[in-house]
Parts: sequence; C-alpha cells; structure tokens
Amino acid sequence: MNTINYNEAGRVNNPHGVDARKLYSNEHVQAVHIHLKAGESLKKHATAVDVFFYVLEGEGIVEIGDEKQLVSKDTLIESPKNIPHCLYNESNADFRVLVVKTPAPTTDQNKKAIENIVNSK
Repeated sequence: MNTINYNEAGRVNNPHGVDARKLYSNEHVQAVHIHLKAGESLKKHATAVDVFFYVLEGEGIVEIGDEKQLVSKDTLIESPKNIPHCLYNESNADFRVLVVKTPAPTTDQNKKAIENIVNSK
C-alpha cells in the first residue's frame, strides 16, 4: 500500500504562485491539492484535459467559461477541457480544493498551459 500525506508532499512551483501539491500522477490521472489563502486566486487558464474540482475546506468562487458560482465544502465541480477556468478565495478563511485531471496532461500540454498563463499577464 502506498500512502501520501498532504503535509509531506512538496509544493509544486506554479505560475499562479499558490500552494499546490501534486499528490498523485500517472498516465491516466493527476491529483493536485490547492490551498488558497484569503484573497488568493488562480490565474484564469484552460487545460487540454478534463478536470474536476472537489472542495475539501471552506468556500470560494469557481469560474468556468462564462459561469461563476460560490461553492463550499463537499462540492464537486466539473470543468471540461479547453474551457477557461479559475478559482478565487474571496473569503477570510482557507479554501482547499482537490484538482483531478484526467487523463493526466502530458509534459507538452503542461508547458503550453504555463506559457499561456505567463503570456496573458
């Protein structure tokens, strides 16, 4: 049995500048824990694979395409591939989300997504 503790997983450098920790990855799926502190957000971006978000703690705003919705703990949100999306924490508490990408993005797909985020500044 392989177990991974969030607190022991190393932070992943990312263009959003937030606490992101890759918990699991293989060719079929990738799971990343994102911890947004009060006032933090991701930069709006699109992924080349389907994604779903599962809210672990707190509440925040999820934007997918033209839709924005306030979500809270124990909510799952679907985000289809190639649709711009974003997470915002406009509360005064922590907002923790498990991000699951399927299939796992390739290295080239990740590079392109990062380039798009960096170039959109």
